Amino acid sequence: MISKYVPASLWLLSFFAMPCLCQPAPDAQQQVETHLREAHRLLSENKPAAAIPEFKAVIALDPSNIDAHGNLGVLLFFQGNYTAAVPELREALRRKPDLWKIQALLGMGERRLGENVAARTDLEASFPQLQEQKIRIESGLELIEIYTAAEEMDKAATVVSTLRNLDPENQEVLYAAYRIHSDMAREAILSLSLVAPKSALMYQAAAHEAARRGDTAGAIQDYRQALKINPKQPGLHYELAEMLNSLPPTSTAHAEAQSEYEAALAQNPFDEKADLKLAEIATHGNDKKKAYDLYAKAVQLQPDDPAANYELAKVLLNMDEPEKAEKLLEHAVQLDPTNAIVHFRLATVYHRLKRNADADHEADEYQKYKALKEKLRDTWKDLHFDPEKPDMYGGDQEK
Repeated sequence: MISKYVPASLWLLSFFAMPCLCQPAPDAQQQVETHLREAHRLLSENKPAAAIPEFKAVIALDPSNIDAHGNLGVLLFFQGNYTAAVPELREALRRKPDLWKIQALLGMGERRLGENVAARTDLEASFPQLQEQKIRIESGLELIEIYTAAEEMDKAATVVSTLRNLDPENQEVLYAAYRIHSDMAREAILSLSLVAPKSALMYQAAAHEAARRGDTAGAIQDYRQALKINPKQPGLHYELAEMLNSLPPTSTAHAEAQSEYEAALAQNPFDEKADLKLAEIATHGNDKKKAYDLYAKAVQLQPDDPAANYELAKVLLNMDEPEKAEKLLEHAVQLDPTNAIVHFRLATVYHRLKRNADADHEADEYQKYKALKEKLRDTWKDLHFDPEKPDMYGGDQEK
């Protein structure tokens, strides 16, 4: 992994003279400096193999030279000669313990030699101190593999969270996060099945898994069983309503879904998501006042929910109040800038308010993010991947 993503040059020490207790004789010191200059010249010309004998010559003349030990260790590591690299890296670190890059590479070398305890110690010590982003990411990925092998998923999750903050679009980090959290989910549901096999929470977890697999009927059955065991379990009524709402539309399914949303809201008057769903039902039933009241309540409960802002803005537009809708849509765009339909709706508002330049800009943003979403859908189709459900505005139309 390491040599593929981070070039050896990032790990090398700069050419510097380190004071030591035993300086070589003047003639020997001149030879040391000559060999070091030649080694670094060869490195600058991208000739690492030719630089290795020069660093070895320095060590023969001056066994305390940190530059030579460290850089020789780096070059040997990237040749795949870990057995020879590790002692050189250790010697450099022994003489200067704050060489964090060297310590990280030492940990990687130790891991490749099966010295897992030493590898973990060195990577754990160096990882928080590393400054270069690429090196920190590679070291973190190595540390994640160590934690995963030891089944210490909480520690792996902490490291991957740090890496995602460093580079949110790094595909290796994203995949590591996916694997870690998938493993943690499996571990958690297994533990739950052992400690509480017949609990409402176990059936709720089983319902989540069934829904993830696309088994809507199985999910509904598990949610109902969970409610029989504990009708007051938080989230159950809402989640069952969502499953019922995903069924082909019939009057029975519609009525049952509405009843479950209402039960969720009765259980928790601050359930903003249930408010939104009941407002949507009221809109379909042409009960404009009820829809407005519920959407307004949702915005009051969660003022930074882009869906609530967007839906209330739609109601206000139907009430011919574009100025009020404008503020809500602008806030929704700030909260969710990649959502195409919000840009589309804001463009229509700007047109109504004669803000043509702003309207054109929002129309361009709409086209950009719509194209991106379509490209993603093509990718998901190629991968036979169904990313849960359409997003929270997925059912809206550009009209």
